[in-house]
Amino acid sequence: MEVYKKNQILGSFSNDHKLSHKSKHLLLELYRCDYEKLNDESFLRCTLNRAAKLAKATVLNLISNKFDPQGVTAIALLAESHISIHTWPESNYSAVDIFTCGQNMLPELASQYLIEALQAEEHSMRIIERNPPVAVLKQMRTVV
Repeated sequence: MEVYKKNQILGSFSNDHKLSHKSKHLLLELYRCDYEKLNDESFLRCTLNRAAKLAKATVLNLISNKFDPQGVTAIALLAESHISIHTWPESNYSAVDIFTCGQNMLPELASQYLIEALQAEEHSMRIIERNPPVAVLKQMRTVV
């Protein structure tokens, strides 16, 4: 597979650069959640932090915004990628992304925790297996 940009080859993958499923991106839809929890910025920041720790991820930063009259967006920036949540309390709904890279990550534990913490009566989840080249997977980033 070759990658192009304006008629220029940027790189290609060959058999020497086999792809590997080491990254997962979970798309989680939470329905019929608790209104108060979906509208509580502090609770959601703590909940994302705990979900990240359950996934064995390293939280680098948490950023959030409370909307008027309701709703919150919060993002946990991870050394291993990110967890984000967008809430619509008026619809008792939340959209969550959990993207983790690395062999030891447990994003499914984070998703289960979020389902329970937000008291979602229904949910759906799609899992996308990301395929970075092996060379990317071998690179280790140092948390400063």
